[in-house]
Amino acid sequence: MNVNESIRAKEVRLIDSNGDQLGVKTKSEALDIAENANLDLVLVAPTAKPPVARIMDYGKYRFEQQKKEKEARKKQKIINVKEVRLTPVIEEHDFNTKLRNAHKFLTKGDKVKVSVRFRGRAITHKDLGKKVLDRFADNCKDLADIESKPKMEGRSMFLMLAPKNEKQ
Repeated sequence: MNVNESIRAKEVRLIDSNGDQLGVKTKSEALDIAENANLDLVLVAPTAKPPVARIMDYGKYRFEQQKKEKEARKKQKIINVKEVRLTPVIEEHDFNTKLRNAHKFLTKGDKVKVSVRFRGRAITHKDLGKKVLDRFADNCKDLADIESKPKMEGRSMFLMLAPKNEKQ
Protein backbone atom coordinates (compact mmCIF):
# COMPACT_ATOMS: atom_id res chain seq x y z
CA MET A 1 0.00 0.00 0.00
CA ASN A 2 1.32 3.45 -0.87
CA VAL A 3 1.98 5.72 2.09
CA ASN A 4 3.24 9.33 2.35
CA GLU A 5 6.23 9.89 0.00
CA SER A 6 5.73 6.68 -2.00
CA ILE A 7 2.47 8.03 -3.51
CA ARG A 8 3.18 8.84 -7.17
CA ALA A 9 -0.02 10.66 -8.13
CA LYS A 10 0.19 14.44 -8.66
CA GLU A 11 -3.33 15.03 -7.36
CA VAL A 12 -5.43 13.04 -4.90
CA ARG A 13 -9.01 13.18 -3.64
CA LEU A 14 -8.43 13.69 0.07
CA ILE A 15 -10.44 12.26 2.95
CA ASP A 16 -9.54 13.43 6.46
CA SER A 17 -9.28 11.28 9.59
CA ASN A 18 -12.98 11.83 10.44
CA GLY A 19 -14.12 10.59 7.01
CA ASP A 20 -14.98 14.05 5.62
CA GLN A 21 -14.03 14.81 2.02
CA LEU A 22 -11.59 17.68 1.61
CA GLY A 23 -11.75 17.67 -2.21
CA VAL A 24 -8.99 17.27 -4.79
CA LYS A 25 -5.59 18.45 -3.52
CA THR A 26 -2.06 18.25 -4.86
CA LYS A 27 0.17 15.61 -3.33
CA SER A 28 2.28 18.21 -1.48
CA GLU A 29 -0.81 19.93 0.01
CA ALA A 30 -2.19 16.56 1.14
CA LEU A 31 1.17 15.61 2.72
CA ASP A 32 1.29 18.95 4.58
CA ILE A 33 -2.24 18.46 5.94
CA ALA A 34 -1.38 14.93 7.08
CA GLU A 35 1.90 16.08 8.66
CA ASN A 36 0.13 18.88 10.58
CA ALA A 37 -2.28 16.29 12.01
CA ASN A 38 0.68 13.98 12.92
CA LEU A 39 -0.85 11.23 10.75
CA ASP A 40 0.00 9.45 7.50
CA LEU A 41 -1.33 9.95 3.99
CA VAL A 42 -2.49 6.53 2.73
CA LEU A 43 -3.62 5.77 -0.82
CA VAL A 44 -6.83 3.72 -0.44
CA ALA A 45 -8.13 3.68 -4.04
CA PRO A 46 -5.19 3.98 -6.45
CA THR A 47 -7.23 3.13 -9.57
CA ALA A 48 -9.81 5.92 -9.11
CA LYS A 49 -9.55 9.16 -11.12
CA PRO A 50 -8.11 11.04 -9.26
CA PRO A 51 -6.74 8.47 -6.76
CA VAL A 52 -8.32 8.56 -3.28
CA ALA A 53 -6.04 9.17 -0.30
CA ARG A 54 -6.98 9.13 3.36
CA ILE A 55 -5.36 10.72 6.38
CA MET A 56 -4.93 8.05 9.08
CA ASP A 57 -2.49 6.45 11.50
CA TYR A 58 -1.02 3.82 9.16
CA GLY A 59 0.69 1.81 11.93
CA LYS A 60 -2.58 1.48 13.83
CA TYR A 61 -4.43 0.59 10.61
CA ARG A 62 -1.95 -2.20 9.79
CA PHE A 63 -2.17 -3.53 13.35
CA GLU A 64 -5.98 -3.69 13.11
CA GLN A 65 -5.79 -5.49 9.74
CA GLN A 66 -3.36 -8.08 11.11
CA LYS A 67 -5.61 -8.61 14.12
CA LYS A 68 -8.63 -9.21 11.85
CA GLU A 69 -6.67 -11.69 9.72
CA LYS A 70 -5.52 -13.56 12.83
CA GLU A 71 -9.12 -13.81 14.09
CA ALA A 72 -10.28 -15.07 10.69
CA ARG A 73 -7.58 -17.77 10.74
CA LYS A 74 -8.64 -18.82 14.24
CA LYS A 75 -12.24 -19.29 13.16
CA GLN A 76 -11.28 -21.36 10.11
CA LYS A 77 -12.08 -25.03 10.42
CA ILE A 78 -9.69 -27.39 8.72
CA ILE A 79 -11.45 -30.52 7.53
CA ASN A 80 -9.31 -33.58 6.95
CA VAL A 81 -10.33 -36.52 4.82
CA LYS A 82 -9.63 -39.88 6.46
CA GLU A 83 -9.82 -43.11 4.49
CA VAL A 84 -11.22 -46.45 5.59
CA ARG A 85 -10.43 -49.36 3.26
CA LEU A 86 -12.62 -52.43 3.04
CA THR A 87 -12.77 -55.56 0.87
CA PRO A 88 -15.90 -56.98 -0.79
CA VAL A 89 -15.74 -60.11 1.40
CA ILE A 90 -14.94 -58.45 4.75
CA GLU A 91 -15.71 -60.41 7.93
CA GLU A 92 -18.05 -59.05 10.61
CA HIS A 93 -15.41 -58.28 13.25
CA ASP A 94 -13.15 -56.48 10.76
CA PHE A 95 -16.15 -54.52 9.49
CA ASN A 96 -17.02 -53.42 13.04
CA THR A 97 -13.42 -52.34 13.71
CA LYS A 98 -13.39 -50.20 10.57
CA LEU A 99 -16.80 -48.83 11.54
CA ARG A 100 -15.51 -47.81 15.00
CA ASN A 101 -12.58 -45.98 13.35
CA ALA A 102 -14.96 -44.16 11.02
CA HIS A 103 -17.18 -43.16 13.98
CA LYS A 104 -14.10 -41.79 15.74
CA PHE A 105 -13.10 -39.74 12.67
CA LEU A 106 -16.63 -38.40 12.18
CA THR A 107 -16.99 -37.31 15.81
CA LYS A 108 -13.71 -35.37 15.46
CA GLY A 109 -15.27 -33.54 12.50
CA ASP A 110 -13.28 -35.19 9.70
CA LYS A 111 -14.74 -36.46 6.44
CA VAL A 112 -14.40 -40.17 5.78
CA LYS A 113 -13.70 -41.77 2.41
CA VAL A 114 -14.83 -45.39 2.51
CA SER A 115 -13.33 -47.48 -0.26
CA VAL A 116 -13.71 -51.09 -1.29
CA ARG A 117 -10.68 -52.42 -3.15
CA PHE A 118 -11.30 -55.18 -5.69
CA ARG A 119 -8.36 -57.55 -6.14
CA GLY A 120 -8.00 -60.05 -8.95
CA ARG A 121 -11.23 -61.58 -10.18
CA ALA A 122 -13.25 -59.98 -7.37
CA ILE A 123 -13.91 -57.06 -9.72
CA THR A 124 -16.58 -59.15 -11.43
CA HIS A 125 -18.66 -58.92 -8.21
CA LYS A 126 -19.17 -55.16 -7.96
CA ASP A 127 -22.56 -55.79 -6.36
CA LEU A 128 -20.84 -57.24 -3.26
CA GLY A 129 -18.72 -54.10 -2.89
CA LYS A 130 -21.79 -51.89 -3.26
CA LYS A 131 -23.62 -53.89 -0.56
CA VAL A 132 -20.67 -53.46 1.83
CA LEU A 133 -20.58 -49.68 1.20
CA ASP A 134 -24.34 -49.35 1.60
CA ARG A 135 -24.19 -51.28 4.90
CA PHE A 136 -21.33 -49.06 6.10
CA ALA A 137 -23.22 -45.86 5.19
CA ASP A 138 -26.36 -47.21 6.87
CA ASN A 139 -24.43 -47.86 10.11
CA CYS A 140 -23.00 -44.31 10.02
CA LYS A 141 -26.26 -42.50 9.20
CA ASP A 142 -26.69 -41.18 12.77
CA LEU A 143 -23.30 -39.39 12.61
CA ALA A 144 -22.83 -38.65 8.92
CA ASP A 145 -24.47 -37.59 5.69
CA ILE A 146 -23.56 -39.27 2.42
CA GLU A 147 -21.69 -36.66 0.41
CA SER A 148 -21.25 -38.81 -2.71
CA LYS A 149 -22.93 -42.08 -3.66
CA PRO A 150 -20.81 -45.22 -4.22
CA LYS A 151 -18.95 -45.00 -7.52
CA MET A 152 -16.18 -46.92 -9.28
CA GLU A 153 -12.76 -45.47 -9.93
CA GLY A 154 -10.24 -47.90 -11.35
CA ARG A 155 -10.26 -51.09 -9.27
CA SER A 156 -11.94 -49.53 -6.24
CA MET A 157 -15.41 -48.30 -5.36
CA PHE A 158 -15.78 -45.50 -2.85
CA LEU A 159 -18.20 -43.15 -1.14
CA MET A 160 -17.69 -39.99 0.93
CA LEU A 161 -19.24 -39.42 4.34
CA ALA A 162 -19.37 -35.93 5.88
CA PRO A 163 -20.12 -35.33 9.55
CA LYS A 164 -23.61 -33.99 10.28
CA ASN A 165 -23.77 -30.33 11.28
CA GLU A 166 -24.33 -29.60 14.96
CA LYS A 167 -26.95 -26.99 13.98
CA GLN A 168 -29.39 -29.59 12.70
